[in-house]
Amino acid sequence: MSRTPLVLFLATVLAGCGGGSGNNPASNNTTPPGTTTSTPSGTSGMVALNDLGNGTYLGFSGGLYPSGSNTMPAQHHTAGLAHATAIHPVDINGNASPSGKYILLSIGMSNTTQEFCSVPATLPCNSWTFMGQAATDGTVNHTSLVLVNGAEGGKAASFWTSPTLADYDRIRDTVLTPQGLSEKQVQIVWLKVANPNPTTSLPAANADAFTLEMQEGQIARALKTRYPNLQQIFVSSRIYAGYAASTLNPEPYAYQSGFSAKWLIQAQINQIAGGTIDAQAGDLNYNTIAPWIAWGPYLWANGTTARSDGLTWVQTDFQSDGTHPSQSGQTKVGGMLLNFFKTSPLTQCWFVVGGVCS
Repeated sequence: MSRTPLVLFLATVLAGCGGGSGNNPASNNTTPPGTTTSTPSGTSGMVALNDLGNGTYLGFSGGLYPSGSNTMPAQHHTAGLAHATAIHPVDINGNASPSGKYILLSIGMSNTTQEFCSVPATLPCNSWTFMGQAATDGTVNHTSLVLVNGAEGGKAASFWTSPTLADYDRIRDTVLTPQGLSEKQVQIVWLKVANPNPTTSLPAANADAFTLEMQEGQIARALKTRYPNLQQIFVSSRIYAGYAASTLNPEPYAYQSGFSAKWLIQAQINQIAGGTIDAQAGDLNYNTIAPWIAWGPYLWANGTTARSDGLTWVQTDFQSDGTHPSQSGQTKVGGMLLNFFKTSPLTQCWFVVGGVCS
C-alpha cells in the first residue's frame, strides 16, 4: 500500500499547474441535518470520506475501507467477529471470572476527553458526553462493561507511541487503580489522536497525515503491549475544523486525519491478506503484535454542507477557538459513539445487554 510514488507524482503535477459488512461507521449520526448555508472558505473541495467513495481527493481514493467502499471487507469482518467474541469478564489478574469486568478505554487528546467524558478528564462525566449518555441508557451492559476515560487535554499522538510513556502510567495509577481496575481488563479502545500545529498538507510526501498514520501504527502496537488482553481498537478522526481561529489543528488537517485512519486500517487489511507490512504504518498483524483495528464513528462533515446521512457542523457546535467542541458538539459526538457501539454487529455482544455479534 505504498503511497510514496503517487505522492511524488501528484506533487510534481500540482506544482506544474500552480495548484497547491456490517455496520457503517459513517451512518450513526443521531442529529438532524443543519441549515444549508455556505461552508467557511478553504474546505469547499473536501468531501467526507464516506461520501467520496470511488472519487479522489488530491489523487487519494475515498471510502472508509478499500476500493472506495464504506463496507468492511469480509475477511476483516470475520476476524473482527473472532476478536469481539473473545471479549469476556476477567478479574484484575486477567483471569476469566463471571464477576469480572472488561474495559472500553478512550485514548487521545482534549477533544477526545471532552467528547468521551469531561473537559478535566475526571469523574463524574458530563451527562451529555458519551459516558454520560451511556450511563443512563438501560440497553447498555452496566454489569460487565466499564467505560474508562484515559484521554486528557494536551496529549497529542506522540504521547502514546511507546508503551513506556508516562500517560500509560497515569492511566494505571490515577484512573484504573482507584476504580479497582487493572490494565489486564482493558479489552477495547476508542482511539482519537491528532498533532498540534500541523504545517504540511497532502499530497506532499512529508505531509502530516503520513506522520499521523505512522504514529497510529506505533500506538496500536504500544496499546497491545501495555494491555495484553486488548482485542479491538476503533479509530475516529477529527471533527470539522473550518471554524478554527488558531493554527492548533485547522483545515485541511482535520479532514486529512481521516486519511491517516483509513490508511492505518487498510494497512492491516492488506497485510493480513497479502503478507506485506506497510512501510508507513508498520507491522499490524492482529495474530501477534497488534489488536484488530477498524473504524469507529466517522465524525467529519464539511461544516453546514450536510453529509449524505445528514451530519453537519455549525459554528455553535464549537467553543470560541473553533477547534474544541462546545456542549452541543460534545453531545453530537457522544451520541454518535453511543449509537455506533449499540448497533455495530462487532460490538453489540459486549456493549448491549443480551447483544449478539454477527
